[in-house]
Amino acid sequence: MDGIASILVVDDNPKFLADALPMYGYNVTVAKDGLEALKILDKDQSFDIILLDVMMPNMDGWDTLKAIRSNKKIKYIPIIMITAVSEDQKIVSGLKIGADDYIVKPFILPNLLARIEAVLRRCRWQNESAQKSSSITLNKDVNIDLLTPKEKEVLELLAKGASNQQIADKLCVRDVTVKTHLNSIFKKLKVANRTQAVLLAMQINLVS
Repeated sequence: MDGIASILVVDDNPKFLADALPMYGYNVTVAKDGLEALKILDKDQSFDIILLDVMMPNMDGWDTLKAIRSNKKIKYIPIIMITAVSEDQKIVSGLKIGADDYIVKPFILPNLLARIEAVLRRCRWQNESAQKSSSITLNKDVNIDLLTPKEKEVLELLAKGASNQQIADKLCVRDVTVKTHLNSIFKKLKVANRTQAVLLAMQINLVS
């Protein structure tokens, strides 16, 4: 692990984790239920991971998970559910709602630590990948003037988040025509995908 990870433990009986996790180098903040957790997260969105117990008073883990995933400020914080319920259907439902992993009580600490490390490692890889894809540099061989007016129009709509079908509807063309324009744009800008095309276009102020 690079650096010290900050963990929010949401559990009505947090003493074991609150005492144990700092011994392994983690910064730990405790919330006794979902409502308290949301208040903490409203003030501090810097947590690296959340350990979220399912059975709690006032606001249980499932409702807390839904609230976190619906809040754009904190929706991407990874969450491991801690549950005494081993019913597969409920675990699957939790994963569908947005849990990154789960562990069933009673558990041994090394198992939980391994899951924490695995989730944090995946997040680091995703962040590094996102940083690489966003650091597109302008190729000196790229000639923006090669783009036709129609291709520039397609690129502008693409930068606004329009889908192929939305672009087709806007320009009154077929979906296959939009794909042809996109392939031509990618080739002329020397990029591999939509994201890189938009980032490059923004860097050279072709779109705002």
